[in-house]
Amino acid sequence: MAGFAKWIGGSLGWAFGGPIGGILGFVFGSMLDGTTISTSQSVSTTSGDFSVSLLVLSAAIMKADGKVMKSELDFVKRFFIQSFGEDQANEKMKILREILKQDIPLNDVCLQIKQHMEYSSRLQLLHYLFGLSAADNQFHQSELDVIQTIANLLGIRLADYTSIKAMFVPDIDNAYKILEVSPDASNDEIKKAYRRMAVKYHPDKVSHLGTDVQHAAKEKFQQLNSAFTDLKKQRGIV
Repeated sequence: MAGFAKWIGGSLGWAFGGPIGGILGFVFGSMLDGTTISTSQSVSTTSGDFSVSLLVLSAAIMKADGKVMKSELDFVKRFFIQSFGEDQANEKMKILREILKQDIPLNDVCLQIKQHMEYSSRLQLLHYLFGLSAADNQFHQSELDVIQTIANLLGIRLADYTSIKAMFVPDIDNAYKILEVSPDASNDEIKKAYRRMAVKYHPDKVSHLGTDVQHAAKEKFQQLNSAFTDLKKQRGIV
């Protein structure tokens, strides 16, 4: 009990207010008796805020197709083990299982995240959600539909959504989509697009969210480099 309360008090930040706070308040109830919780509204995202948002949105994705898969639970647990260690990961998984029992007010939750989380962190959330959807090695349309809804509600630009989706969902034009250019773009346009994307997705932009989030961002950055390398080979770009 004490471990739960300590985690809540230490990491919620802005997230304990509003709809996310309502969800977690219902989950914890008596666990928080006698614990002082800060409800201040910070405009900067902490790693705790990011992880809370991740838990709630994970539940929304996992519930989308009507069944929760072990592969999905394993994916989330691995992320939290790498981020916080096994003890805290086990606590967060208990929280997730309780959140899964609730209805998620997706519109309200996403609005809260959008208001308080910077764009780079929202992009990283979206990248994580596609990874969660792919945990069972297949994409269910119901899950993809929820991810697209989340992206829209989070204010993710269509080009960014298409780029991140192309890193996971196979398509003949994936390399172009990742770089946010069309197949008829010139070689110079492709090089300029790569430089622009390299700045946008640089792992340093999410370094404040912790080492594992930054590691995931590095993987995305590597996918960007791979897409550019593939196009260079196809087109003979020097």
